[in-house]
Amino acid sequence: MKYLFPLLPFFFLPTALMAQEKPVDFIHEIAPILRKHCASCHTNGTYKGSLSLDTREGIVKSKVAREGNSKGSDLIRRVHSSNPEERMPPKGDRLKEKEIALLARWIDQKFPWEPGFSFKATAYVPPLRFRQVAIPGGAGHPIDWILLKHYGTNQLAPPAGISDAAFYRRVSLDLVGLLPLPAELQAFSSNAYSNKRGRLILQLLEDKRAYSDHWLAFWNDLLRNEFKGTGFIDGGRKQITAWLYSSLLSNKPYDQFVRELLLPGADSEGFIKGIKWRGRVNASQVPEIQFSQNVSQVFFGINMKCASCHDSFIDTWKLQDAYSLAAIVADKPLEIYRCDKETGKFAEASFLWPELGKIDPKAPRQQRLEQLAALVTHPENGRFARTMANRYWHRLMGRGIVHPVDVMANQPWNEDLLDYLAEYFKKSGYDSKKLLEHIASSQAYQSRAVMLAEDPGTADVVFHGPLLKRLTAEQFIDAVWLITGAAPKKIDAPLGKEPPPAAGLIERQMVRATMVHSNLLMRTLGRPNREQVVTTRAETLTTLEALDLASGPIFHDLVLQGGNRLHKSQGSSNPRKIVEQIFLAALSRLPVESEVQSAVAILGDNPSPETLADFIWVIFLLPEFQLVG
Repeated sequence: MKYLFPLLPFFFLPTALMAQEKPVDFIHEIAPILRKHCASCHTNGTYKGSLSLDTREGIVKSKVAREGNSKGSDLIRRVHSSNPEERMPPKGDRLKEKEIALLARWIDQKFPWEPGFSFKATAYVPPLRFRQVAIPGGAGHPIDWILLKHYGTNQLAPPAGISDAAFYRRVSLDLVGLLPLPAELQAFSSNAYSNKRGRLILQLLEDKRAYSDHWLAFWNDLLRNEFKGTGFIDGGRKQITAWLYSSLLSNKPYDQFVRELLLPGADSEGFIKGIKWRGRVNASQVPEIQFSQNVSQVFFGINMKCASCHDSFIDTWKLQDAYSLAAIVADKPLEIYRCDKETGKFAEASFLWPELGKIDPKAPRQQRLEQLAALVTHPENGRFARTMANRYWHRLMGRGIVHPVDVMANQPWNEDLLDYLAEYFKKSGYDSKKLLEHIASSQAYQSRAVMLAEDPGTADVVFHGPLLKRLTAEQFIDAVWLITGAAPKKIDAPLGKEPPPAAGLIERQMVRATMVHSNLLMRTLGRPNREQVVTTRAETLTTLEALDLASGPIFHDLVLQGGNRLHKSQGSSNPRKIVEQIFLAALSRLPVESEVQSAVAILGDNPSPETLADFIWVIFLLPEFQLVG
């Protein structure tokens, strides 16, 4: 592609080499250093020199450390200094060279931070049970009524709405993961019937195959399910794909869905079995502890990984809690290990919130799982519904009401909104499609997307509207396949039977990226290997992704296929017509005149397959294509 190499930034290469350095473990390597030497003066309400180290955001704002540049950071200079006026800490033991080296590596790696961690003690205690939020009659959409109070409190005007075309693109990508076809888009935009947006939402959700193909990726990430890879060769892992896909097709109620995971049959037991790793592993990686970690994270937004080694640094969960949950699934007495060392004590099975009910530790394993499934989905367990409602809000709006979504102990930026959605979800019979429809039909969802200048982290958030979101790996690949006609001919996902036919036009009845094995391009774009639970994917562009989209052979081949296909179908058509066609297909809008002129300059008067590929490649690299706006 003749436009390729001038656009490849040379500065990517040193960054890529730096990324090979072993990542610093914040919780086990950095937090203890900060707690020992810095916390007494710079955390939890004591901020000498106006320096707060409570959160990563505080460090960034203080500029005491420069991201990626330890040598230019005041923090490193002061811990090295022997000048009594500037040395840190001013009293007590100096940092050891090993500790300074760790801090320097941490800064050079842009000081990674454990999501939800803060040195500041919080007084907020998340409620366990449900709370009803009173919505006055005739108030309009309940979500918008709740947010109207939020706008008033923060002296904001409600965000502006978006066009029909922008709405169609957003809701189609969010609900079924596909770009709208140009013919469908134009018909929708030109129609004037009432409530056409509500009808479109229902139409998309009723397309069982498109919905299931799309949400399979979300649940594969959450349930650590993959079609091949670690553990499948030697039987140390079992997938649940056929059960999961069938559950999505039938829109199985979420509480029933979870009960079938916790009290599984042969086709759904892979989740609680976890991965049996080869060789000796750390005590916190055995299948029983994986069970404790995964159940806590997926269904309650609790990070039990820290508490699987020692009492948590992040919240109030203890080592005993992690092992007590793990003991529910254990076939034999489970010895407690602290930091991978034997304690000589054994765990007794119990639930995270005994006020909802208890597990009988002397009951057989199957009965303990029955008790657990009942307690997790207990009618008064508001944590269960809030966690999932928060995940769906995050998926559609770009950020959770509680952030991060796996730290549900954090205070939501709007408790009424979260409690309302949790109660709505429960009253709907835990119908996921109804909850998605309810959020998507609000004016809040249908308002103009905003972009944060920087991630506010766990700090108080003022909602201005939905955030711009990156296309997931699967959404990106599906969009490219749809436009280039390069989708594979058969699925790899072992469904046990053929999926139902897709609704709509023939162009959309293609094999989806969720249904095939991951390749290098998908992994570069963020599709995880799913050896651990993944609830959110990275929102920032990586060096590797930039390189792969610039010169990677898989993407290069897809674009060339698109150029050849377009050349065969269009021949020597008017270049302007081709430009308009691709803009509608990829961006869901027509180009403005300046864009037409720039595109025609690439295509020339008689476009060849190569120039058509160049043009498609340029479109695919546009932020407008790669974002859900």
